[in-house]
Amino acid sequence: MPEKKQTVPFSGTKEQEEALLKVIAGLKGEPGALMPILQKAQDIYGYLPMEVQKMISDETGIPLEKIYGVVTFYSQFSLNPKGKYRISVCLGTACYVKGSGDIYNALMEKLGIVGGECTPDGKFSLDACRCVGACGLAPVMMVNDEVYGRLTVDDIDDILAKYE
Repeated sequence: MPEKKQTVPFSGTKEQEEALLKVIAGLKGEPGALMPILQKAQDIYGYLPMEVQKMISDETGIPLEKIYGVVTFYSQFSLNPKGKYRISVCLGTACYVKGSGDIYNALMEKLGIVGGECTPDGKFSLDACRCVGACGLAPVMMVNDEVYGRLTVDDIDDILAKYE
């Protein structure tokens, strides 16, 4: 299922903006500064909305199109906020043939979101990934750093209940 882009109103604070401007001032003009600036910006805001990318562009002189290209190319960066509990379902070959697609679809239905989104309460976000390195436990999903393997759709309610 294609991932829908969420439109969440940007709600950055003055403190976050000041922290970002300080990072940019410390790195501006250095070769290869864009990646560390983006990484620090994501640490500060939790994601990289267009408003943050524009601020980086304005302060560094790097075209917004280039910044957006980098943000959308590298999977470490996110255009959407992440939930307190970040759920990632492996859709790699081993997991997929063992039913991870059904688990991913069931999570979208239960959480009322699609991949890449965050629940309105900020509790859960859902993403697909390609491999978590636990193919022997297929199908696998992670909640933050906790790995759950040999899953069935029937396991989802019990796993989500741990985070209520």
